[in-house]
Amino acid sequence: MSPHVDGRRPARRTGAAGVPLALIAALIAAGPAMGAPSNEAHVVRTATLGDIPLGAFSNRLLPGTVADDRGVDLGGIGSDIYPAGRKGDFWTVTDRGPNGQIKVAGTKRRTFPVPGFDPAIVKIRVCGDTVKVLDAIPVTTSSGKPVTGLPDQQGRDEAPYDYNALTALSYNPNGLDTEGIVRASDGTFWLVDEYGPSLVHVSARGKVLTRYVPKGLNLTGTGYPVVEALPSVLLHRKINRGFEGLAQLPGGDLVLAVQSPLSLPDTAAGEASRTTRLLRFSPKKKTVTAEYAYRFDPVKVVDPGEDDTSELKISSVVAVGGDRLLVEERTDKAARLQLVRLDRSSNILGSTWDDDTTSPSLEQLDDPAASGVPVLAKKLVVDLGTVAGVPGKIEGVARVDHDTLALINDNDFGMTDGTGAFDADGRLVDSGVETTVSYVRLPHRL
Repeated sequence: MSPHVDGRRPARRTGAAGVPLALIAALIAAGPAMGAPSNEAHVVRTATLGDIPLGAFSNRLLPGTVADDRGVDLGGIGSDIYPAGRKGDFWTVTDRGPNGQIKVAGTKRRTFPVPGFDPAIVKIRVCGDTVKVLDAIPVTTSSGKPVTGLPDQQGRDEAPYDYNALTALSYNPNGLDTEGIVRASDGTFWLVDEYGPSLVHVSARGKVLTRYVPKGLNLTGTGYPVVEALPSVLLHRKINRGFEGLAQLPGGDLVLAVQSPLSLPDTAAGEASRTTRLLRFSPKKKTVTAEYAYRFDPVKVVDPGEDDTSELKISSVVAVGGDRLLVEERTDKAARLQLVRLDRSSNILGSTWDDDTTSPSLEQLDDPAASGVPVLAKKLVVDLGTVAGVPGKIEGVARVDHDTLALINDNDFGMTDGTGAFDADGRLVDSGVETTVSYVRLPHRL
């Protein structure tokens, strides 16, 4: 379904009433970096998504779900990007929706200013310096109800609050914090989620077919099938740092990336660790067939302006032929793409490192390789932090051709943290960060 937009707000809006989203994209473009040396990676195109009111977008897909969008525009589609076949067309996916943090009595609370928002798969087209929305598919339960982006389980996930962090909201076991996306040959989609963490199989029209979660999660009350098929060690995922990257290998297997090191045995160990995990999942067998240890570079190498190791994240993984992957290591301000090969000899699935009683844990090892862990070897492809014109918080990477990548950033729906995120009338004070797709040409073939 191609949603339509109802114009209704300040002059900064570019949408018009009744105009299809496919025709709405404002020209807020940043120009490409021209004249860069051919032996260096450089931006060859930048396109920007215009202002599309979030309420109109959501209610066109699922009428009546958003009563008040508080002045928020469609954003957050930069959680991932995947080629859609035609040149310039991509599938993207939103995350759980506008959210932030506000301190109340010294404790941070997670806010959901538009709690009725439902995560969506969004098809876009890059046309010159504009990003156009071609189609949008809401993610729903088996009966077609919105899954929402609200947290699943009390005691495991952060408690949800309204925009000002004063009114508690209800948990929703159906809720998904969607991140990575790939499209299977049969037209269905695979998504990953940060809450479970989970792998979610979705129909071509957005209905959740199956949600695969860690063994022992005990998620009940959902409006779709839940299968405990992932290693139980994933129950130790850091809050808001579950699965973030997803890739589809040539044979159809999926690779899932845990965004950050597990909190194993505790939060302090996870915050200090540079070792996270990749999993290989077989859709045919409906099970995990391999697990790999992935080692981040020191945070100062990834981002010279950052000294907090806990800021390291994997946000995207991209299949580039055979068992090879591009892995994006990033902070919010910098990113580097590494090339790895998923060797059979590096499989740690079912080993002592999947036992959460092992001491020291994989995450606690200062040098996992020296302790006999077959850490994936990697090779730097490009340091995006040195490429002029690449925005911050790149969360999605797609391969355009043999030497060009498409990058998309997560603009967080224009939200910031803190009490200044909304004005006295409860309307968004927009950060000014736009959703952009940037094409980066590499000096060498992938």
